[in-house]
Formats: sequence, structure tokens, C-alpha cells
Amino acid sequence: MSQFLAMYNQMGPEAFSKGVEQVAPYFATIDPEITSLKPGYCETMLRNQKKVHNHLGTIHAIAMCNAAELVGGMATDVSIPEGARWIPQGMTVAYLAKAKTDLRVVCDAADVDFSKPGEVVVPVAAFDTDGNKCFTADITMNIKHK
Repeated sequence: MSQFLAMYNQMGPEAFSKGVEQVAPYFATIDPEITSLKPGYCETMLRNQKKVHNHLGTIHAIAMCNAAELVGGMATDVSIPEGARWIPQGMTVAYLAKAKTDLRVVCDAADVDFSKPGEVVVPVAAFDTDGNKCFTADITMNIKHK
């Protein structure tokens, strides 16, 4: 079992999310709460708060990218074979609607084959509280086996 998955299961969502902020401090800028983590899947809440706003008073595009990298990375980490490592190589994003509410940011990578080394594309989507899709990202992860 992945070290992060074991920690999530032991600590619970709130404490685990704070721990992630300690390991990778930049994620603290969006105050994420990872609400679900399992192989092939990660979900976080991105709250609609002033510190993540753009000049329009909606959630900034880069805050959504930050949340996307978090869930994409966590889903990848808990899905790769033991001893493998990963790093994001690129991200293609689409901003579909203004993000005016809290967002549920989801990486559903159930169909991604993490067993082989090389590049894989991990999908992410962000949904507002009405279920409208506001954002999508395809994150290319490079997986290395030892």
C-alpha cells in the first residue's frame, strides 16, 4: 500500500490534508481538503475564498490548476507500483465556466494503466456546487520504475 494512502486511512481527511501542506507547502495556498483517496481516484474541496480569487471575484485559474495537480498527483501516487516514482511533465487545461462557488476537484483515473513506466495522462475535472463542470485538466505524468 502507498505510504500516502496508509497515512490518509490512518489520519483522516482533515489531518492528512494539513500534512500534505507540510510536505508540499505550495498546496497550502489553496487550503485543500482531500475528501477521498484510493487507487485511481482522488477528490479535494477547493473553497471559494477571497485568497484564491481573481480580479472578477471568482476562483483563479491557477488555483484550479494547483488543485488539479494535487488530486492528479495523489491519485498517481496511490496507483503506481511499489517502488515506482512519478513527476508531472505537463498540463493541458480548459476553463469552461466561471467558478463562483466551492469546487469539488476530482481525478478519476480508474481507466489509466499505471503499471508500465513512461508517460500517462491523468484526467481531472472541477465541479461547482450545482454540479456544473467549470474546469478540466489532462496532466501528463512520467512514471519511472526502479
